[in-house]
Amino acid sequence: MSNWFEIKVKYVKIDEKSGLEKKVTEPYLLDAVSFTEAESRIHKELEQMIRGDFQVTNIRKANYTDIFPFENADRWYKCKVNYVSVDEEAGKEKKISSQMLVMGSDLKEAYDNLMTSLSGMTIDFDVVGINESPLMDVFPYFSDEEKA
Repeated sequence: MSNWFEIKVKYVKIDEKSGLEKKVTEPYLLDAVSFTEAESRIHKELEQMIRGDFQVTNIRKANYTDIFPFENADRWYKCKVNYVSVDEEAGKEKKISSQMLVMGSDLKEAYDNLMTSLSGMTIDFDVVGINESPLMDVFPYFSDEEKA
């Protein structure tokens, strides 16, 4: 099971329009075992992407149940999905909310990608919200064998 951490990183970025330097704080999502590993891994990942110094300003656990990446999409969308679970022992229905991330180029594509990803579910569900996420990138966990 994945253990997701949202990490905020502050660094100096060159504005594409004006060409001027500006300080930015950007969020990233990373799968790690602990806060310590999350900080170590984000440094390794971002050293390749960010020129100059950067600082990790915040790390917090994220509560995403599923992440659905898609090749031709460029933005992450946070989706709230509700479904009903039945407690066999008590004989009662229980409403469960899940937070999921899905990629899409726009809101409609994100919804379509979410529906495609959830099409194999055997229970009824409702998509109650989709919002564009500020996440810049998502780094799933790969063992050394999977990278090779």
